[in-house]
Amino acid sequence: MNRGQWQFLGLASLFFGPLALSFWLYYAGGWRPQGMTNHGELITPARPLPTAALRLASGEPAPAGTLHDQWTLVYIGDGACPADCQMALYSMRQTRLSLANEATRVKRVFLAAGNCCNRDFYTREHPGLEVIDASGPEAQPLLAVFPARAAGSANYTLYIVDPLGNLMMQHDGQKPTRGMLDDLKKLLKLSHIG
Repeated sequence: MNRGQWQFLGLASLFFGPLALSFWLYYAGGWRPQGMTNHGELITPARPLPTAALRLASGEPAPAGTLHDQWTLVYIGDGACPADCQMALYSMRQTRLSLANEATRVKRVFLAAGNCCNRDFYTREHPGLEVIDASGPEAQPLLAVFPARAAGSANYTLYIVDPLGNLMMQHDGQKPTRGMLDDLKKLLKLSHIG
């Protein structure tokens, strides 16, 4: 082989060598990166949310795409909204506002599983929040999809639902909301839907 062919092989090996090594390590060598970049807990596999004839706290039928068509932050709790509920709704509101220009791609939904609802508080403190009366039997199949919270737990859990209506992530209320904001920013950046 002449000098030009050796140079071509050298350049090709500089490009394809690391590529071949990485494929071999990943697929044949069993090496997987250990780090994760998400702050919340991924729900794998993502759980599709069933459609249900839900009602708003006002008694009107909920819009058809309540848990579809946009990224959705969901909280499930008591409609009287005790302290943990108020903290959860505050975290959802502040996280959405922190998204700035991307805030229109995210909506907030509160599924009131009982004692629905302190409507004056929601209207005054959380404009734009969709409050769903989920205390009836028609909402039970929907509520059953969400992971159960530990009995007696004083904290709260916030859920992220993708625009296709899949429950895909949960965030523990004891952790800083900055993690949820980072996760949402990443999801919105990588997503071309919603």
